[in-house]
Amino acid sequence: MMQESPDPEDDETPTQSDRLSMLSQEIQILKRSSTSSYEERVKRLSVSELNELLEEIETAIKEYSEELVQQLALRDELEFEKEVKNSFISVLIEVQNKQKEHKETAKKKKKLKNSSSQNGKNERSHLPGTYLTTVIPYEKKNGPPSIEDLQILTKILRAMKEDSEKVPSLLTDYILKVLCPT
Repeated sequence: MMQESPDPEDDETPTQSDRLSMLSQEIQILKRSSTSSYEERVKRLSVSELNELLEEIETAIKEYSEELVQQLALRDELEFEKEVKNSFISVLIEVQNKQKEHKETAKKKKKLKNSSSQNGKNERSHLPGTYLTTVIPYEKKNGPPSIEDLQILTKILRAMKEDSEKVPSLLTDYILKVLCPT
């Protein structure tokens, strides 16, 4: 037995569907009628009928323009969402790869350190890779993270990748604003 997948057109309001089908029908009618016969019909119309036709055409143009603007805005939103998600995935993969490299380097250093027992320690306030091992707390919600949350997480991941000292403050802001808002 096959499950039915949801129809993407179910989300459309009847008015959108009606407008689009009306436009499609009008275009088909214009295609079928020859230019000369259409011109003849227009020539036979009275001034009041021509004005009425003009108003109908202007109204249709306005409605189609509004619909086009709405659809373009939706397209732009979806494109932005796609960019944010792709950026998050790219930075996440980069951080994971850098974490693997850091782990391998740490193992090699440990082996070298054990084989040559040196007591002289190199003390620094910020060791390379300090923030690369940071764990970002995440609370799974009903759906995927919002675009705003992904942007914040991407910013934290970039700082981790660069081993930036901004990581603690970015994490604190994330926890206070996203995980535990007041």
